[in-house]
Amino acid sequence: MPSLFEKINTLISANMHAMVDNALQSNSVAVMDEYIRQAQNDLKELEGSTAQVGGTVRTLKRKYEEFASAAEKMDRDIDTLVLKGKDDLAAAAQTELNSKQQLAQEYFEQWQSQEKQYQLMLDMRMKLEARLTSIRQEREHLRSLIELAEAKKLTNKTIKSLDSLASQSDKDISGLAESIRQRLDNEDARLEMATQNLSEQINDAVRSGEVERQLDERRRRLLGAQGGGTAAASGSESSSSASGQSGS
Repeated sequence: MPSLFEKINTLISANMHAMVDNALQSNSVAVMDEYIRQAQNDLKELEGSTAQVGGTVRTLKRKYEEFASAAEKMDRDIDTLVLKGKDDLAAAAQTELNSKQQLAQEYFEQWQSQEKQYQLMLDMRMKLEARLTSIRQEREHLRSLIELAEAKKLTNKTIKSLDSLASQSDKDISGLAESIRQRLDNEDARLEMATQNLSEQINDAVRSGEVERQLDERRRRLLGAQGGGTAAASGSESSSSASGQSGS
C-alpha cells in the first residue's frame, strides 16, 4: 500500500493537461472531481500528520534544551569540585555529565531529523493546496466550456433530431418532439403576425399618403379654377367701363 507521501507526490505531479484532455473527450469533469476528492482526503490526512510531527519537533527541541542546559550547569559544577579537591564527587558528576551530554546529543539529532521531516511536510502541504486550487479553477472553466459546447451542439441538432424523435414508438419522446414542434410553430406564427402587422402599417401609410396627394391635387385644381373665374369677371368690367367713356 503506497504511503501518504507517495500518494501526495503522485497528486502533486499529476499531468493536468492530460486530465483536461480526458475531461474534454468524455464531456465530463468526473475525472477532475475524483482528483479533488482524493486531494482533499490526502490533504486532511497530511495536515493531521504534520501537526503530530510539529508537536514532536517542539518536544524534542525542549528536551534537547533541557539536557543541554543541565549539562552546561553540571560542567561548571565539576570545575568547582575539581578546584575544591573533591575528586570523588567530581568523577561521579563527570559520569553523569557524560550521560546528559549523550542524551542531549541524541535529542538534538532527533530534533533536527524531525525538523527536516516537518519542513518537508509543510512544503508538500503548500504544493498540494496550490495544486488543488488550480485544479478547482480549471474544473469550473472546463465545466462552463463543456456546457457551452453541449448547448451549441443541442441547438445545431434540435431541428434534425425532431424527425428521428417523432419516428420512435415511445410516446413520451413523441410527445416531446411534438411539444418542440409546437413551440417552433408558435414562434413562426408570432413572427408571421409581426411581419403582417408591419406590412399593414406600411400599406396604411402609403394609402394615407396617396389620399393626401389626391386631395392636394383637387385643392389646387379648385383654387386654380376659382382664381381664373375671378380674373375673367374683372376683365369684363374693365371693358364695359372703357366703352362708356368712349361714347360720351
